[in-house]
Amino acid sequence: MPQHDYLGRYHRQMLLPEIGDSGQRRLNDASAVVIGVGALGSVSAELLVRAGVGRVVLVDRDVVELTNLQRQTLFAERDVGQPKAQAAARRLRSINGDVRVEPRAMDLDGLTAQDLVAGTDVLIDGTDNFETRYVINDAAIAAGIPAVFGGAVGVRGTVVPVVPGGPCLRCIAEEVPSGTDTCDTVGVFGPLIHLVAARQAAIGLRILLGLPVDARLESVDAMTGEWRRLDLSAARDDSCVCCGQRRFEFLSGSAGGRAVPMCGRASVHVTPASQRGIDLSAVEGALSPYGRFAATEGLVRGEFAEEQGDGGAAIGMMVFGDGRAIVTGTTDPARARSIYAKYVGG
Repeated sequence: MPQHDYLGRYHRQMLLPEIGDSGQRRLNDASAVVIGVGALGSVSAELLVRAGVGRVVLVDRDVVELTNLQRQTLFAERDVGQPKAQAAARRLRSINGDVRVEPRAMDLDGLTAQDLVAGTDVLIDGTDNFETRYVINDAAIAAGIPAVFGGAVGVRGTVVPVVPGGPCLRCIAEEVPSGTDTCDTVGVFGPLIHLVAARQAAIGLRILLGLPVDARLESVDAMTGEWRRLDLSAARDDSCVCCGQRRFEFLSGSAGGRAVPMCGRASVHVTPASQRGIDLSAVEGALSPYGRFAATEGLVRGEFAEEQGDGGAAIGMMVFGDGRAIVTGTTDPARARSIYAKYVGG
């Protein structure tokens, strides 16, 4: 970037003593991976890109839905039906063309996490389920990479950083919590997303600048404006299965493939045993005799004419370029896997 453009774009934050010229150059040389580009992830990613973090990788397995637009600020109506990672990347590149924005329309699991995070400087959690957060936690600890976790449901949100030498998620809760509320069961207040994601981005930038980060849980009530902070420094457990014993159980992967119901939707995410690149034009041709299917950017989508799902709903399917699919109209993993095997194979 030419020097005058560099100074013009980042001048206001370079005035800050915590950043200055050297800090800005450090950000420009840094890399961040944002996992989940929904509500929290889209806001965090935008803040990192605007701040001039040199490389930002966007990971998401889903497509943009109309219900996302209430709070997921990178997307517009024209993006509905498109892979989130790619739609977000287009928007972020238009904001700052000097940042390398790399979309990854993929599922993060134990088999893909380690390669994905290798060589990055910070992980930002924008996911909507604890299982994936524990995969991120294992990958972060295994690679010695800081991670910043966030959650937002209803009007309350939380932020927890995990840094080398401090407590990890499994120090705080060894097992994956069950029965937790979700945005789809209790709703979510739009402004809460920005409060939580802004803190995640701020902590992520502190990490990239080499500034100290405290081990603490921050929670906020977006309706009242009340912030609470809980010191977690004493939560570090030397016997922790992850950071203490260094047993990374959530990186064991899903070698046999999996079919997982998606949060709050009549749909199932199907991952084949081997994620591989497939010819989407061939998939479109194979599916077209059975319904109305069309290839769009990065996927083939449509509905089957004679396949019925839950309550008589039409079965639909979106097939991605890496072989994954989202089967809509059912919450039954066995049914979704059967549909996938019948029409796509594997």
